[in-house]
Formats: sequence, structure tokens, C-alpha cells
Amino acid sequence: MSYQATVFKVMIASPSDVAAERNVIREIITEWNNVNADSRRTVLLSIGWETHSVPEMGNRPQAIINKQILGGCDLLVGVFWTRLGTETGAYQSGTVEEIEEHLKAGKPAMLYFSDVPVVMGSVDEAQYARLKRFRDDCMTRGLLESYSSVAEFRDKFYRHLQIKLNGDEYFSSGTQSAELETLPPRLADQLSSEAQILLKDAVGADGQILCLLMLGGLTIQVGSRNFTEGADARSQAMWEGAIQELEERGLISPLGKKREIFKVTRDGFDAADQIAS
Repeated sequence: MSYQATVFKVMIASPSDVAAERNVIREIITEWNNVNADSRRTVLLSIGWETHSVPEMGNRPQAIINKQILGGCDLLVGVFWTRLGTETGAYQSGTVEEIEEHLKAGKPAMLYFSDVPVVMGSVDEAQYARLKRFRDDCMTRGLLESYSSVAEFRDKFYRHLQIKLNGDEYFSSGTQSAELETLPPRLADQLSSEAQILLKDAVGADGQILCLLMLGGLTIQVGSRNFTEGADARSQAMWEGAIQELEERGLISPLGKKREIFKVTRDGFDAADQIAS
């Protein structure tokens, strides 16, 4: 049976040398959901740049990642071993930037540093030195956790996650209820039935809507389906209004100055997912 639930997004922030720990975090989050989601009406969603970011131009790569995914996350889990990461132009690394921007937003973060032995000849000494300075700085600003094996990390993170969700006021019902009350209705629910039909059909076809003004009148077509064929003036106006409605909400955008072809945007695809089949 379906039910409404509060979703908390968990940002996994780490350099490339802790892939095993990243997998552990996702596994623990899945296990938490399996045990708690139904009874607590709460779902955790693991987020990472490699799984949730999409190509985009116009800014620094890390700034784009911050905008696309970091800003919407509730909890950040940071993990380090021998590397700090690559400088972003604004911070020492992408992981550091994610941590600092998340903290600036007043959101909780949990940082882990691996003490797993490593063959020093395989370590980038400059990276390791930068990481040590960052760790020393973090120790003056909060409580960190270390671990000496991936198995120990699994045990610690599982226990810490329970404590964090049960004890941190950010995740308490009182803190979140005010935010949930201010959320607007789902965008798809605000669309007219004509706009919903057009959007759903366009997504199911090639993501395009034709809007042609011809001698015989207005033609609005998706794939092989002509919505205005044989329609009276009132019906044509309704379908034309649906085009305008979708464009004003940023769910479709015109291709070219003639405005004869409209393409579904990313927000449009997301809104279409909310429309019942």
C-alpha cells in the first residue's frame, strides 16, 4: 500500500580512493530503509555526483554539482583516506567544497577518516600532506571519527546513522514539519488536464510538440496524434492554452524563432513522472 513519507537526501562526499566505503554507505542506507521506512514514514536517499549530476555548461564543474544536487541534500557523509582531491578554483577540493557549502547552509555533516594501512610508495605525498592539514583543521571545528578497516567503518556508520536520525534536531518532526507545510503542491497537480495530456504524450514520444498555424487552422500534434484535428474554436483555444501553460512553467521550450516545435525540458520530464498513467 502506498503512503506519504518524508525523504531525506544523504550526500556522499569523498575523493576517489574510498570506493568501498561509498558502497557501504549506500548499503547501510538501503538497509535502514528496509527496516524503518514503513514504520517511520521516512526514506533516506543516497546522493552522489556520479549518479545524480547531469551535463551542464556555464560555470565551474563543482559549482554546477552544488546547484544540481548538493543544495537539496539534508545530511552529508564525508570519507577520506589518502587523498584530499582536486582543487576546484574556490576550495582545496570538490569534496572540501561540498562539506564547507553544506555546513554554511546549517545542515549536519558526519566526517570519517580512514586509518587503514597503505603502502606509502603508492601514496601521492602532496595529496596526503594536504589531507593531513585539512583533518587537523576539522579537528578544531568538530568531532571526527576514524576507522581501521572497512568492516569497522560499516559498524560505526550504521550505529552513527541511527543516533543522528534519532537525536539531531534537524531530523525531528518539529524541525521538518514547518518546511513540509510550506512546500507547494506537486507541479503536475497544478496543470490543466490538457497540459497533462500534452506533456505525458510528448514524453512518451520523442519529447517534442508541434504547434503549426496553417490555412486550415491551428495544428497541435505529438507523434502521430493530432489534438486539434476537427476541433472547434473553443477546443483549439484550450489546446493552445495548454502549450502556453507548459511553456510558462518551464516544462517545454521552443526550438527556433518560429516557435513551431517545442521540446520537453528536464523539469518537464520530472513533472511528467508525477502524472498518473
